[in-house]
This record gives sequence, structure tokens and C-alpha cells, in this order.
Amino acid sequence: MSSSISRALITVSDKSGIADLGKFLQSRGVEILSTGGTAAALTSAGVAVREVSEHTGYPEIMDGRVKTLHPTIAGGVLAVRENPGHVKAMEDHAIAPIDLVVVNLYPFQETVAGGGTFAECIENIDIGGPTLIRAAAKNHGDVAVVVDPGDYSQLIEEMSGDDTGVSAEFREHLAAKAFARVAAYDGAIAAWFAARKDGLPTNLVATGTQALSLRYGENPHQQAALYATDDKAPGVVSARQIQGKALSYNNIADADAALALAAELGSDRPAIAIIKHANPCGVALGDTLSQAYANALRCDPVSAFGGIVAANMPLDGAAATEIAKIFTEVVIAPDADAEALEIFAGKKNLRVLLTGSMPVADRPGLVFRSIAGGILAQSKDTGTVGLDDLKVVTKRQPSDDEMRDLMFAWSVAKHVKSNAIIFAKNAATTAIGAGQMSRLDSARIAARKSADAAKAVGEAQPLTVGSVAASDAFFPFADGLDSIAEAGATAVIQPGGSMRDDEVIAAADAADLGMVFTGMRHFRH
Repeated sequence: MSSSISRALITVSDKSGIADLGKFLQSRGVEILSTGGTAAALTSAGVAVREVSEHTGYPEIMDGRVKTLHPTIAGGVLAVRENPGHVKAMEDHAIAPIDLVVVNLYPFQETVAGGGTFAECIENIDIGGPTLIRAAAKNHGDVAVVVDPGDYSQLIEEMSGDDTGVSAEFREHLAAKAFARVAAYDGAIAAWFAARKDGLPTNLVATGTQALSLRYGENPHQQAALYATDDKAPGVVSARQIQGKALSYNNIADADAALALAAELGSDRPAIAIIKHANPCGVALGDTLSQAYANALRCDPVSAFGGIVAANMPLDGAAATEIAKIFTEVVIAPDADAEALEIFAGKKNLRVLLTGSMPVADRPGLVFRSIAGGILAQSKDTGTVGLDDLKVVTKRQPSDDEMRDLMFAWSVAKHVKSNAIIFAKNAATTAIGAGQMSRLDSARIAARKSADAAKAVGEAQPLTVGSVAASDAFFPFADGLDSIAEAGATAVIQPGGSMRDDEVIAAADAADLGMVFTGMRHFRH
């Protein structure tokens, strides 16, 4: 059943498309009520408007904070047309029905994102708008509510019939969208207030808008979508996809992990991270991006096939040439020059994402994980250590070159699934052991993969020989440390804190390893 529209209330912050909508409504004989800037915009477009203050007989007050909060407006929106009591109340109090509410809200999120002052953010908290939206959405049996300019065209199509009616199905669709919009808006305000206080919020509010509908999730039988939050940090969500097939759920998760690791490595030197199933399979710094890519690929060329490549700097033709030599699912970088894009264009299935800039690695935030009956939340792992934070615990002091590689390996360890063991040399990973139930197994797997990689590149000995190693958490027993020594490592970085630290240190001394404690671990589950 359609519901005819004879009177509309329009008050919008985003005025895109509003003039054309106003002209259409006027052509259909709809009376238009409006306020302030919206009324001025419609009037300048030649649309006849009746000011809300004239309609209610009450002026706007308190610098516009109070304008639509009036029984004449609320009653006109909330009255159930088939309810005799409601109809009588409208007659008794001279309340005219309002059949269409077109509202979008003060730009609170944009004000916060733009660095607005506390007072500016407070003034951009809309009160009348959410009230109107909720009222109209509740009474969607009689009232249509539009909160998104993208819905104007369908509204016009709906009203183009003989009776200017809007179907019940469309009104329900609009109502659902309206409640979701108000919830997201209030959620952003609540999150902003929570962020001003130390600690985690008592009531967790997280909202998002569907930015991309995905074919499926991790597996074809799972539904999936990408939702954008109010966080404006550069990344996969805001990136421009230059070419390639549509992104999958797994592509997005891996590209995000790759970009985060590339950002962790800073901007002083070109860096490349190659990711497969959320774990790095090769990471390196270099004098050029092409050199960094070659060094990263050398670590595990087998796993890199079909992987995700992230760069911390704009890609050039030389880097693109190297990347294009093997099958790669996604390349993500802040930018790419014309030569690089031309080379990538020859790989039609390769997805190329440009983020505009790099995310800030130590930017605070919350990380969520759903569990049965609840949500786990924690602050983002932004912990770092510097050279001055390290404690040498062995007889041998690591050399300056070893210290640099230890710090590099430690940065990578933060982005590897636990239990994590990373070997590195000359600012490039030489082997990575990830996600094992035993730290010893992670060390052994890394050593085995290093031997395999050495054969692939024609090296006479495993790539781990002469490397340093990082462990994301302490060694519970000396066997993991012994395995690292057997693989040819010369120095180790680890958090320390085990009940058997003395045994592990003794094992390092026996193998003539230099070892440093960070006092900080980086579990990643």
C-alpha cells in the first residue's frame, strides 16, 4: 500500500541534490517546510518554502539549537493517520500531518576528523535531526524518512505515479536505514567521548557503513562485507583500486596486514612486506624498492607465490617489473608512477591499491574479536623498544650490525602469528617460523624453510647462517634457543621473563651467541 505525500519537512546539512528534489516536490504540489540554510538554498533555487517557525508560530531560539523541537512538528510526524484518537488530537491542536521527512545530520564525524575544538565538536552534535529521524522512522507506516541523498532518485521514482505515493516496502527500507544512521551517529559521539578518557569504555560502541559487498567470506559458504568506520586512517578501506578483480575477504585481511607491517618499518628506507595468509613470508629494507623486494622474495619464494605485496613508498617501474615476475594477488602502496601502472596493467587480474599515504604505525585504537556471547577488545599493540631499552644478558655483546638486524627482526616479529621466530640479516628476513603451538617447532620450521630457500636461490648453506633471530615471547626451555644456534644464528632478541632464563642465557653463552632482552612481548593470536 502506498502513502500519499502532501507535506514535507526538509532540513539538511549536506545540501547535495536538495534543489532538484525540492523542485520535484513542488511540481507534485507538495508543501515544503524548512529551516535556516536549507530554506535559503531551496528558495534560491526557486522552490517555495514555508519556514518552520511560521508553521509552528514559534521562533528559532538559542542560536538555532531549538527550531524543530515543537509539538506541531512532532505531532505532525508521529500521528498515526488511522488512529481516531491521534486524528482528534491533531484537530484539537491544529496539527497538520507531515508525510515526508528529509534530514541529514550535522557533520559531527567530519568535525572530529578535521581536528575541531571541543566546543566545535559539541556544537556539531545534532539534536533535532535525530529526533525527527527517529520519529519518522517509527511512524514509517504513514511517513517516509530520507537520510541519504543517494535515495533521492528512488524517492522521486516512487512519487512519480498518479497519487505521489510511496510504497510500504520503500518506507520500511528507508526506516531501517534511518535507524541505522542515527545509531551510527550516536555511536560516533559516544566513541569520541570515550576516547577522551583513559582506559577502555564501560559500554562498547562500534559502528560501520557497508563499503563493499563481498562474494563470500573466508570460504564460499560464508557471507561477508567490508564496513567502513569513522576512522579516516589511510588503508585498504579508503584505497583506490586501480585495476584487477574484485577484492575478496582474504585479500582485504592480508592487504591490511601487509600495509601495517610496511608502515612499522618506517619511511627512512624503502621497505617491502610480502604476506601470505596474514603472515609475512618475506620482509626487507633496501636502497631501492626493487632491491627490497628482491631481498624479501629471497626469504621464501615458494610461499610468496599468490601473496600480497606492500610497499612503504610510491612504486616505480623497476619495483613493478620485479613484482610482476610472479603471480601476486594484491599490491598495496601509497602511490605508483605511470611506468609502474603501465607494467601492472599487463597483469589484468592483479589488484593494485593506492592509499595516498601510509598509516601511522603507533596510532592508538581498539582491536576487536567476536566470541560466543561477547566481544573481546584491547588497545592496539603500539609498543616499541629502542636500543636504550635493550638489556644485554650474555657474555658476548652483539655487534652494531647485529643490533640493527635484531631491531629489524623485532619489528617483524610483532606482525607474525605466535609462536613466532624470525631470522634476519642485512635488514632482510632469511626465515620465518609462524603460528606453531611450540616455539621449538617454529624455530625448526624456520630453519627447514631457510634450507629450502637456499636451494631455490643456489646458496650452498641455509640463509639463516650468520643471521640474527627474534622471538616474540620468552623461551620456556633452552631447546628453542639451541635450535636457533644450530641454524647458524649469531645473536638473539627476546622479551625474557621465563622461570628458566638462566638456563637459556647459559645455552646462549655456550653457543657464543649475543642475546638481548626487550622486557616486552608481542603475542599475536
